[in-house]
Amino acid sequence: MSSGGFLKEMQTIGEKFLLKLQRLPKADPVEIVSFCVVVLFIVTVLLLMIIACSCCCYSCCSCDGRPDHRRRKIQVRPIAH
Repeated sequence: MSSGGFLKEMQTIGEKFLLKLQRLPKADPVEIVSFCVVVLFIVTVLLLMIIACSCCCYSCCSCDGRPDHRRRKIQVRPIAH
């Protein structure tokens, strides 16, 4: 997918989301609850992705940005006789 197509798709999704938000005060309670569940699911997935990426980056790099060489795995080779 080209970047132009991706941007157009994101704009369409954003417009649908805003339209849904505008109609939400007039919606029935079931629709409001289902919308909140979907939004909560999306927020949870994004939060878990951020946590996973930050944990991965933290395990590879120390806080000052330099790699932590103590965590690097060392490959053990047999001793030749």
